[in-house]
Amino acid sequence: MALSRLSSRSNTFLKPAITALPSSIRRHVSTDSSPITIETAVPFTSHLCESPSRSVETSSEEILAFFRDMARMRRMEIAADSLYKAKLIRGFCHLYDGQEALAVGMEAAITRKDAIITSYRDHCTFIGRGGKLVDAFSELMGRKTGCSHGKGGSMHFYKKDASFYGGHGIVGAQIPLGCGLAFAQKYNKDEAVTFALYGDGAANQGQLFEALNISALWDLPAILVCENNHYGMGTATWRSAKSPAYFKRGDYVPGLKVDGMDALAVKQACKFAKEHALKNGPIILEMDTYRYHGHSMSDPGSTYRTRDEISGVRQVRDPIERVRKLLLSHDIATEKELKDMEKEIRKEVDDAVAQAKESPVPDASELFTNMYVKDCGVESFGADRKELKVTLP
Repeated sequence: MALSRLSSRSNTFLKPAITALPSSIRRHVSTDSSPITIETAVPFTSHLCESPSRSVETSSEEILAFFRDMARMRRMEIAADSLYKAKLIRGFCHLYDGQEALAVGMEAAITRKDAIITSYRDHCTFIGRGGKLVDAFSELMGRKTGCSHGKGGSMHFYKKDASFYGGHGIVGAQIPLGCGLAFAQKYNKDEAVTFALYGDGAANQGQLFEALNISALWDLPAILVCENNHYGMGTATWRSAKSPAYFKRGDYVPGLKVDGMDALAVKQACKFAKEHALKNGPIILEMDTYRYHGHSMSDPGSTYRTRDEISGVRQVRDPIERVRKLLLSHDIATEKELKDMEKEIRKEVDDAVAQAKESPVPDASELFTNMYVKDCGVESFGADRKELKVTLP
């Protein structure tokens, strides 16, 4: 099986129980929370640490939730593609389709007390943190009901109540900010960790190593996650990195290489990393993944790689299809149930788009908000410093 296989004990336990039940109550069985043990298809590769077990404890309910959540994310990104081409989304727009296993697997291993901060490819991370589709589409289209009130756009989603500290447009800039969040967590004795996500294109940034150094000195609960989709914009990793083993880049900091297209492997790695970081300080996770779209919507994504390469990854490693095969082969869900679920998700996304289109754009006065501390009486003058233009609130 492409993703993983059930242990023989779990398989013999599940199959008779499911096949003996009528179809009318199979959906109840498919949401069973009884533990199942699944082994990842690809082993973890470690640096200065032990590898976590390949046997992952999960449940029918969780696997089905993985499918539903990843299908929703995929459909959202497809809709964003259409909205961009219709010029309803303007500016930069970086899509996440192909990398959905990272968002759902990470969430399955942590709590909302744990913080996440990421780059500009942030739509699905926002949804994984509990964000609503309508808030995502509103933000993409610059509407005031968006998650950043229409002022952030695609690259600056935010959800502080779920400890999601945003997408960031400056390459690698979120890494030291993430380490700062980890410092606050340790200072406040929160018993929580921060996941700072960055791409392979940002892995050569000097600020990464500076932040990692201070995090290691102070044993901060920082988990640096390199989402290695093999192309930094249009540059392949072999052309940009002398050592593309990003999980070893920390030198004195432990690291782990993970199959980032396997939601269960991601879950296991993030659980392992959280436990490590709380006890010992920072760790690097390299998630081996792949994006189907170009770097951004302005990039066709086919000038530096072949279409055969993209379709080959879709056929063999697609995270949604892997989970679909797992659900079908172990009778957790039927093909019809999964197709019905996808139809429901399509309608859910379409409804969210329609609702977001009805939202108004921010008032012009919003240009002057969220820039300075309130009630500080900042005055804005003209170029000659003689004419008072406005007193900011």
